Amino acid sequence: MKKTSPNSPQSPDGPDSDPSKLSEAAEHLSARLRKPGQPDPVSHFFTLHPNIDTLSLLAHACETLASLNVMSTDLARDLESSNRNVALAIQQLAVLAELLVNRALDNLDPPGGLSETPTSGAR
Repeated sequence: MKKTSPNSPQSPDGPDSDPSKLSEAAEHLSARLRKPGQPDPVSHFFTLHPNIDTLSLLAHACETLASLNVMSTDLARDLESSNRNVALAIQQLAVLAELLVNRALDNLDPPGGLSETPTSGAR
């Protein structure tokens, strides 16, 4: 006799068993994609102080992406086949985003106090 766990897909009282809930979620996502400027009430769970400077925002984004890189690399070590490939793809996207953020940080505050734009006498 096969026993189902409470959260298994076969369980009749699982979270995915109510088609109206799935339809409602799909409708919400579809409306969100059609009107991207309209704020999503769920997105207000986490907020940022409106006066945070750009350098601080980028520095924290960089640290977050570095953490995501480490976590996805560790996860990929424990996986096999296509699941490993997905984790490595996530890791590569995190690295790419981290590179972009680091470049933006360098553009805003160049290392060593160097100016981003060349001087008029430079050849």
